[in-house]
Amino acid sequence: MAITADLHLHTSYSGDCIAPMDSMIQAGIAAGLKQMCFTEHQDFDFPYSSENPPEVFDLNTDSYLYELIRQKEKYAGQIELLFGVELGLQPHIARKLKQYAQSFPFDFIIGSSHVCNRRDPFYPAFFEGRSEKDAYLEYFTSILENIRNFDHFDVYGHLDYVVRYGPCKDKNYCYQEYGDVLDAVLLLLLERNKGLELNTGGLRNGLREPNPCTDILKRYRELGGEIITIGSDAHEPSKVAEHFQQAADILAACGFRYYCVFRSRVPEYIRL
Repeated sequence: MAITADLHLHTSYSGDCIAPMDSMIQAGIAAGLKQMCFTEHQDFDFPYSSENPPEVFDLNTDSYLYELIRQKEKYAGQIELLFGVELGLQPHIARKLKQYAQSFPFDFIIGSSHVCNRRDPFYPAFFEGRSEKDAYLEYFTSILENIRNFDHFDVYGHLDYVVRYGPCKDKNYCYQEYGDVLDAVLLLLLERNKGLELNTGGLRNGLREPNPCTDILKRYRELGGEIITIGSDAHEPSKVAEHFQQAADILAACGFRYYCVFRSRVPEYIRL
């Protein structure tokens, strides 16, 4: 396997996952991984709904870190375990997110958009009463605002996450239709020395391509982007490192020669 680091993983410390950390680690070892980074959800002020009780994605970071340290000791010499978090970005909580990001010795921080203008694209209501294109455009525009307001992250996660849940998913979706705003996003990431994540969860969710799509990855590389991480976004052991060979092939086709592993927020470039 060309890629031996999975840098987007969840366990029972995330509000949408029940998998024990130990079971995820064993799956990673069985898959031939050398590094795993747990990136538990921290989504402050996530919109309340009947499906999501209040504070469902508020992470108990102290308990999570204690368990990770325990597992590091248990699996020392077998696999490297890294301390990460996936921050749900919203402009009005930027100050709180900054304070949080600086309060723990994270190896790696993913910035993600799970909420767009107080609505979660996971639910069909996000798309009701308007075209799919308008919904996608609102989501991409909100990412630009998030990056302008907050830069205490290392890569932007699953940049076109919204496409996973659109009425037609990626059937009618292409980078070029949203090129102006997506180019602005990529240029701002480059200006701030931030990277992108190739998230294979899109393939698992019925898309033709990962998140973001190949054309966005290619455009990021054309603009000079080199910081790229790979994550399965696994919430159960069977999904750890899923579609990683396909991810390696996609990166090579887009012109990447390396992928990154972060330690203490510093990227190491590993040849594909």
